[in-house]
Amino acid sequence: MERRIIGVKAASGAPSVPQVHYLRVDTESAGQRLDNFLLRHLKGVPKAHVYRVIRSGEVRLNKGRAAADTRVQAGDEVRVPPVRVARPREDAAAPVPPREFPILFEDEHLLAIDKPAGVAVHGGSGVSHGVIEQLRRARPEARFLELVHRLDKETSGVLLLAKKRSALTALQDQFRARGTTKVYAALVFGAWPKNLKVIDEPLHKTLDAKGERHVRVVSKADEDGRRSITLVKVTQALPGPPALTLLDVSIKTGRTHQIRVHLAHAGFPIVGDPKYGDFARNKAFAKESGFARMFLHARELAFDHPAGGERIVLPAALPAECAALLG
Repeated sequence: MERRIIGVKAASGAPSVPQVHYLRVDTESAGQRLDNFLLRHLKGVPKAHVYRVIRSGEVRLNKGRAAADTRVQAGDEVRVPPVRVARPREDAAAPVPPREFPILFEDEHLLAIDKPAGVAVHGGSGVSHGVIEQLRRARPEARFLELVHRLDKETSGVLLLAKKRSALTALQDQFRARGTTKVYAALVFGAWPKNLKVIDEPLHKTLDAKGERHVRVVSKADEDGRRSITLVKVTQALPGPPALTLLDVSIKTGRTHQIRVHLAHAGFPIVGDPKYGDFARNKAFAKESGFARMFLHARELAFDHPAGGERIVLPAALPAECAALLG
């Protein structure tokens, strides 16, 4: 079983009263982030509350405090403080619809799809379901299916999933060790200077009261900043108006929203970016061109196969609406 409560430490009382309980991490959950591990177990608990109890230290991993991004291992003990789980309403949302996505590569170890823009990779933060939930419904026979990495909801392109625990662990190790190569196509407002090829600016991620992530560039002296490196190459200049530049962007560090924040900080926000972009320009551009999505596409992912070791290079062509915009 993936989920197992191994103990309860609380005074006896009404069953509706939340109590401290403990979870033991099994082999199927090994390697997950602590926040994801808890979110999967605490169905009905608001995401913001889960992050709040982690930050406060009420959640304990092997009797010690742990950050949300700590990787849990088989045999770890997780203390969960009293949390009230919402009971499903009679008018609860409809079941997750099954859905397959365009397949770029598949074997018995992994699955790579071409994720469309506008689809979250998983449910949460007001999203009832995403790619992983829909794929699991479409493949009820699959014994194991997990996301290896993530793409923002607004980003399209190559998304990798593991069909075995061993593949998940091996691929996530590659991502952490920077053994993968990721290339994104990004269209930005402005004429990008050809001599600006590297952005090396630390990033700091915070969560608001609703559990939404916000990332900003901070000073290199800021203790909360994490070094983040983005490589940029101009592939096409569109003089406009408005002037636009198509970039090939590679990341040496996989920080949350890294490309979007780095490009906006440099003064060249991504076209259509709803969080870090230029809202007025986005609105005007969408009205004029009819292009209403964010132009960020994971166009290529390279990695070593988790079983055979051979180098796999997976390209994903630009979506039709992006290609049409470029002419």
